[in-house]
Amino acid sequence: MSAKKAPKIKVFFRNIFRQIETLFFLFKNFLSERHFIYLSCVIVGISCAFAVIVLKGFAHSVFVFATYVNGYLKLPYINSILPIIGILLTVFVVKNVLDGSLEKGSSRILYAVAKKGGILPKKQMYAQIITSSLTVGLGGSAGLESPITITGAAFGSNFAQKYRLSQKDRILLLACGVASGIAAAFNAPIAGVLFAIEVVLTDVAITAFIPIMISAATGALVSTIVLNEDVLLSFKQQQTFDYHNIPFYILLGILAGLVSVYHARKFQKIEGFFKKIKNGTYKKALFGASILAVLIFFFPTLFGEGYESIKTLSNANPQMLLENTLLDEYKSNEWILLLFVGITMLLKVYATGLTLGSGGNGGNFAPSLFVGSYLGFFVAKFFNILGIGKELPVGNFTIVGMAGILSGLFHAPLTAIFLIGEITGGYNLMVPLMIVSSISFAVSKRFETHSMDVKHLADKGDVFTSDKDKNILSNIDILSHINSEYKTVSPEDKLESLIEYLTNSRQEVFPVVNAKNELIGIIDFEDLKPIVFNSFRLKYTTIPEVMKPPLDVISYEDGMEVVMEKFENAHLEQLPVTKNGKYFGFISKVHVLETYRKKLKEMVIE
Repeated sequence: MSAKKAPKIKVFFRNIFRQIETLFFLFKNFLSERHFIYLSCVIVGISCAFAVIVLKGFAHSVFVFATYVNGYLKLPYINSILPIIGILLTVFVVKNVLDGSLEKGSSRILYAVAKKGGILPKKQMYAQIITSSLTVGLGGSAGLESPITITGAAFGSNFAQKYRLSQKDRILLLACGVASGIAAAFNAPIAGVLFAIEVVLTDVAITAFIPIMISAATGALVSTIVLNEDVLLSFKQQQTFDYHNIPFYILLGILAGLVSVYHARKFQKIEGFFKKIKNGTYKKALFGASILAVLIFFFPTLFGEGYESIKTLSNANPQMLLENTLLDEYKSNEWILLLFVGITMLLKVYATGLTLGSGGNGGNFAPSLFVGSYLGFFVAKFFNILGIGKELPVGNFTIVGMAGILSGLFHAPLTAIFLIGEITGGYNLMVPLMIVSSISFAVSKRFETHSMDVKHLADKGDVFTSDKDKNILSNIDILSHINSEYKTVSPEDKLESLIEYLTNSRQEVFPVVNAKNELIGIIDFEDLKPIVFNSFRLKYTTIPEVMKPPLDVISYEDGMEVVMEKFENAHLEQLPVTKNGKYFGFISKVHVLETYRKKLKEMVIE
């Protein structure tokens, strides 16, 4: 292509986009608000589906290439080299193209909903696609679903911003993007809808289901038409349920809950370890990627998303996992295979932690399915080898185990049940899916109140939870309710001057501060009433004699939930606020409650 043609092509596409934008503004003017939302969620669904197609198609192509090369070399050398290249390239792109920062993890969506009114930056529309395709596409041991959901959420958010939709509709379209992303990635529209509602929108009205369903169906339809079935995680064989196996499914549910807690806690520790490393971005990336390369060399199924190995485990020839590995000659030994599967299951969290902690981009959705399938296979195969009871259907346990870990890690049992139900092509395993998912969720919830993505945000009050009151309070900005215009008094001031100020002001509470602007006391007008009409006492009473220590003090960093607790304990209508130990202003309980009532109306999506 000549240098002269390139600018013309750029101008051509820019003009097309402008014409499309003009067309949508016309639609917005002529259509009703509800009908424009329906049109918008279709556009968001199509956009997300194509993002999924790009990511999944690239990752699958690299996997096929690596498998071919490994078959020729007889050992997974290429599997070990590609992730190092991918993570280093990701770090390079983040540092040189994305201004040195990239918000990773689906928790960013939750934060945007709770704290930013559903606003996500424009760069999230392309940053996740580029970086996750380099990391996971080249073999990093993580999932593409988290980047897909962030990309979808960014499409929905920025579409709403572009066409000046309300905050309510912006959050709704954000959820539509998330739903269509999951639906397209698995060809599972129901799971997409449930994931958006279970994880993203904790408070949602029934009418919000329709746009989310339209978007999810659109994403799944486009993905089905364009993507090859081999790229998606799907199971063709028919599954059947035998009620005699219920005790083993109960055991699988308990183990899934415990493994979920293990995975979440280990991942957070690994992430925390890498955050402490300050010796340069590239050195940290090379350090983490090198350890990952060693793990992948000995356990090649840790390469990439791992969906192909899940399919292998559920089929009749699971021993294929050991092909082109150091254990290739022992693949007929069932105990060796079982040991390989068990160790790989426990090491997956380290591989994912190394991938993301060292600078790569991805998520824990695919790793949860990977760990779940390996756990289900391990349980069924273990009892079959021992010959305890009737032979268990290994394929069924492999599939149901995925729902157990997904439910335990993300605290989303409905998503787990229907996702696995959809990708297996039927609901014959609905009963064991419900048993394993619910038990895993209950066990995980016993040890971890919040899911692994929400935990660090919930601890800081930066995300919505199932507690509606807490959600609303966390969405109230404390800064906008602080009145810093109150007149302050010093201990050396005359009481007469304060009374004089009272005659021309409605202020009834006065903060007493020292020379360093530190709060040392409070003067309430009610305490001055006995003195006001006594000229002798008024003249000779000092400020320290009438001031009282504050019953409680609010810190500038306190969340609104803490603020309301302090109001309740102090039984006061106003409390002082300090910032970095200095007096900053006063906050009124009445004003906070007024905002609470407004937010309560806004949070119900009509």
